[in-house]
Amino acid sequence: MSNALKSAQRTGLYIFLALMVLTIIESVVGALETPITVLLLIVALVKAALIIYFFMHVYRLWREESH
Repeated sequence: MSNALKSAQRTGLYIFLALMVLTIIESVVGALETPITVLLLIVALVKAALIIYFFMHVYRLWREESH
C-alpha cells in the first residue's frame, strides 16, 4: 500500500474514533438529570464539522483541480 493511502486510512480511523468519543460524551451529558444544552450543542457542532470536512470532502470545493 502506498503511504498516501495509509495516511488517509489512518486519518479516517482517527476521525471515526473522535466521533465515537464525542457520541459517548453526548450520551453521558444527555443522560444527566439536567443536561447541559450548551455542551450538547458544542459537541454536535464539532461532530458535524468533522463529518462535513473529512467525509464529505468540502475542502475540495475551493481547490483547483486539473482534469
